[in-house]
Amino acid sequence: MLIKLIIVFLLFYIVFSLFKALFCMLKSDAAANSMSHYLGRRVLFSALVLMIILLAMLFGIITPNSNPYIVG
Repeated sequence: MLIKLIIVFLLFYIVFSLFKALFCMLKSDAAANSMSHYLGRRVLFSALVLMIILLAMLFGIITPNSNPYIVG
C-alpha cells in the first residue's frame, strides 16, 4: 500500500511540475531556464515512477493484471 501511495504522490508532483512550467512559459519574461528546470524535474520523476513500478513488480510487491478481459 505504501508503494502505491508513493506512486500517486509522485504522479501528483509530476502534474504540478508540468503546470509550473506552463505558468513560467506564459509569463514569457526570459524564464526559459526555470521552465526547463520544471520540465527536467518532470522527466526525472516520470523515470523514477517507472523504475519504482518495475522494481515493485520484480519483487512481487504489486502484481499486474494477467488478463484484463476475464472478470471474476
